[in-house]
Amino acid sequence: MKILVTESQYRKILGEEKEQKILKFPSLEFFDEDPWEAWKIIQKIIEKKGYPPYTIDGDLDLINTPIESLGNLTSVDGDLDLHETPIESLGNLQTVGGYLDLQETPISSLGNLQSVGKFLWLSRSSIKSLGNLQSVGGDLSLGNTPIEFLGNLQSVGGDLSLRRTPLESLGNLQSVGGNLDFLETPITSLGNLQTVGGDLFLAATPIESLGNLKSVGGDLGLRFSRIESLGNLQSVDGNLNLSNTPIKSLENLQSVGGFLSLRYTPIESLGNLQSVVGALDLRVTPISKKYTEGQIRQMVDVKGDIYL
Repeated sequence: MKILVTESQYRKILGEEKEQKILKFPSLEFFDEDPWEAWKIIQKIIEKKGYPPYTIDGDLDLINTPIESLGNLTSVDGDLDLHETPIESLGNLQTVGGYLDLQETPISSLGNLQSVGKFLWLSRSSIKSLGNLQSVGGDLSLGNTPIEFLGNLQSVGGDLSLRRTPLESLGNLQSVGGNLDFLETPITSLGNLQTVGGDLFLAATPIESLGNLKSVGGDLGLRFSRIESLGNLQSVDGNLNLSNTPIKSLENLQSVGGFLSLRYTPIESLGNLQSVVGALDLRVTPISKKYTEGQIRQMVDVKGDIYL
């Protein structure tokens, strides 16, 4: 009895036969107490198997070693430390369950990496692009790097440092769970960013638009910035400093959890503002000449002092 198959079916069968299984290795300590010696043992095993894709179930600590390539490594369940190594590419690596340390390395792109469970340190590296990276569970440190593009990055669970970088856009970034710092950068808009869980200081920066930003969990500093509109911003849980800015209306802002300073601004309207937990500073503003303290308290629930 003959069985007829199509050409596409035949190719699929061949592909399945050639498909390599993924090798799974435990932590380096399983092979040797010395991390570099353990790494060399793993590489010998991989070579004998024909260089298939492989994973590390535990930590991979190769700090200050001469490693240049990870080969077909696709994931590390624990921490991956490559601090002060000559590594230039992460190859096929897609996920790191713990932290990833690439400080002081010549790496320029994260390639196929999609997620890091804890912090990602790239300070003083040669990184220019985050490639396919979508999320970082902890802090992301990019300060003092030549980073030009955040790629597909959407969320950072901890602090995000972009200080002293040439970055001009936050790209697809939507949320930062901790503090966001991009002082001394040419960024003019927050783009798609919607939430910052910690502090956001934009004083004396070229920022012109808050983009889609809706909430800040800590302090928001905009003093001496060129910001003219708060856009979609609805709440600031900490202090909000808008002194010495060209702001004229608070638009959609509803609440401030700390003090609100509008000193030395041309503010004409408090917009939808409903409550200020701390003090409200309106000295040297058009509003201070238009309303009395009593009238302002009728418009806004201010728990602290009002300075006119």
